[in-house]
Amino acid sequence: MEAVDSTRAFVRDVKRVVIKVGTAVVTRADGRLALGRLGSLCEQIHELNTQGYEVILVTSGAVGVGRQRLRYRRLLNSSFADLQKPQVELDGKACAAVGQNGLMALYDTLFSQLDVTSAQLLVTDNDFRDPDFRRQLNETVKSLLSLKVVPIFNENDAVSTRKAPYEDSSGIFWDNDSLAALLALELKADLLVLLSDVDGLYSGPPSDPHSELIHTYIKERHEGAITFGDKSRVGRGGMTAKVKAAVYAAYAGIPVVITSGFATGNIIKVLNGKRIGTLFHRDASKWVPQGEVSARDMAVAARESSRRLQAMSSQERSKILLDVADALEASEKLIIAENDADVAEAQQAGYEKSLISRLALKPGKVSSLANSIRVLANMEEPVGRVLKRTELSQGLILEKLSSPLGVLLIIFESRPDALVQIASLAIRSGNGLLLKGGKEARRSNAILHKIITSAIPKNVGERLIGLVTSREEIPELLKLDDVIDLVIPRGSNNLVSQIKASTKIPVLGHADGICHVYVDKSANMDMAKQIVLDAKTDYPAACNAMETLLVHKDLVQTGVTIFGGPRASSLLNIPEARSLHHEYSSLACTVEVVDDVKAAVDHIHQHGSAHTDCIITEDHEVAEIFLRLVDSAAVFHNASTRFCDGFRFGLGAEVGISTSRIHARGPVGVEGLLTTRWLARGSGQVVNGDKGIVYSHKDLQA
Repeated sequence: MEAVDSTRAFVRDVKRVVIKVGTAVVTRADGRLALGRLGSLCEQIHELNTQGYEVILVTSGAVGVGRQRLRYRRLLNSSFADLQKPQVELDGKACAAVGQNGLMALYDTLFSQLDVTSAQLLVTDNDFRDPDFRRQLNETVKSLLSLKVVPIFNENDAVSTRKAPYEDSSGIFWDNDSLAALLALELKADLLVLLSDVDGLYSGPPSDPHSELIHTYIKERHEGAITFGDKSRVGRGGMTAKVKAAVYAAYAGIPVVITSGFATGNIIKVLNGKRIGTLFHRDASKWVPQGEVSARDMAVAARESSRRLQAMSSQERSKILLDVADALEASEKLIIAENDADVAEAQQAGYEKSLISRLALKPGKVSSLANSIRVLANMEEPVGRVLKRTELSQGLILEKLSSPLGVLLIIFESRPDALVQIASLAIRSGNGLLLKGGKEARRSNAILHKIITSAIPKNVGERLIGLVTSREEIPELLKLDDVIDLVIPRGSNNLVSQIKASTKIPVLGHADGICHVYVDKSANMDMAKQIVLDAKTDYPAACNAMETLLVHKDLVQTGVTIFGGPRASSLLNIPEARSLHHEYSSLACTVEVVDDVKAAVDHIHQHGSAHTDCIITEDHEVAEIFLRLVDSAAVFHNASTRFCDGFRFGLGAEVGISTSRIHARGPVGVEGLLTTRWLARGSGQVVNGDKGIVYSHKDLQA
């Protein structure tokens, strides 16, 4: 189970929950009931009931439902002449009376399907002025909850004596948000959840792309600084009413979370301690560091710093990398100590061996990383290279230059050495960088980030490289397509697929590393054994390790656990693989028998991941067929798949290996983090309909 966010630790003590669902969640845009959302709400309440929580529901929507029904009745009972007349707005109290009946009938039906009993309690503002009423209310609710009955509250708008029930903000409560807050205090709830039609409280209107979700509301910081959007399309409140009610309850001692009622399972997620929605808590200011930077601010700072970095000379950028390398070596003992703590914690938590292997910084690794940074520092300047120079017309010269992409967001799992490689590549290529590593490597990542950024000169700024520490910030970052230029996820298939589905920002990466080695009948057997053994056992957790061996049945004696395809399992009497498209990342592999090189190519195209594939053969004609036909990022002849690596390719380092077919493919080094731009130098030329200009389009030496 995922760890509870530190700011949501209070959920461990929650037993009694008040949930308020608004009209915008209860009804669809056309005024009809949103059956899917109501069904999901009831299922979550049923699950909480089963887990021992006491759940109290406050629901809106009766007036909206009633208005829709009465409009229909009026239409049926109207003549054609009646319909030509101006339509008088329906009486709100009549709408409430009709709608409440229908709303409760639906709740009763949905809960009955889940073997849950519900009870209706209608209240008015005046009721709470009576101490006897409040005492009886507590007794009734206590009795219902002891019987696992779900009390469903709503304001009794049909008989309310408030003069302007949709506008009046006087009295003990003024809408169902404030009613929910009042009930949470009156009934001594441990948590209030306000369900909305947006993800939570934003810094501005949610439709504004520059608005950011506020995860934790701090009154001293946010009061007066938030720009609210339009009032709710239905009902009385909107976010303004919710915030007012949340502040009232929170500062009286009841934690409040405003979250979306449209998203599936949000109530359960809140009670599991997930950082969703906006939390209101009277101790919030103690939890959130005063210097906390928002996702957008972090990305903007990285872009500004990257522009200052680009303005430096090549020698100055190289010196930053050399300083980083020296700083890493000088702090090796501290880095190893923090990494050892991460590894010990991972082992205690029962993580898989393959993850722990990727997590551990083996002896000599820090020195190796420092040396790879020095290789980067001494390579040819990648930024600002003139790739093409053209004379457009006499006196008008156009140049195509290499240029940084801008701001990169790299999301990686387990491997702290990836942070060093990525950061050094970002500096070399002049890009700003945001890093999000796996929680299992948090100590290692934190110390490496601190060492690297401390070596960045102040005139560039350490915010060139930002370290994202919370997983919950990723959704916000993925929305920032105006300030983040490329996302590179490094990790599991699930991680990469989730990232691709969650952002408009271009994504570079690979989902699987299903690498094949095909041993042809003409292979040198000693060579084949060495390559197969190396491809599988040199580093089984790596994405370029062999996962499938396409080989004759008498060649495999590696000591590796083998799973067979349909033919191999019967011929070799070995366990059959669950799937021919499987990445083990451990000392295990799939073996299958194929007829010839073309059958091997077909198998790779059907079951591979277009990462790295290899043929072992002495027949050069067969080798050329394989090299030409296999459509993967890297294809080798008589060499281990483990060579598919940025450092081994002479790139200095890599941000990852891409199986995409756009922009960059294979190990992505500095060049994969660059784009191009155009510079034109003229002497007063104008287009003027192309009348007075003669185009030469002459290629000049770059």
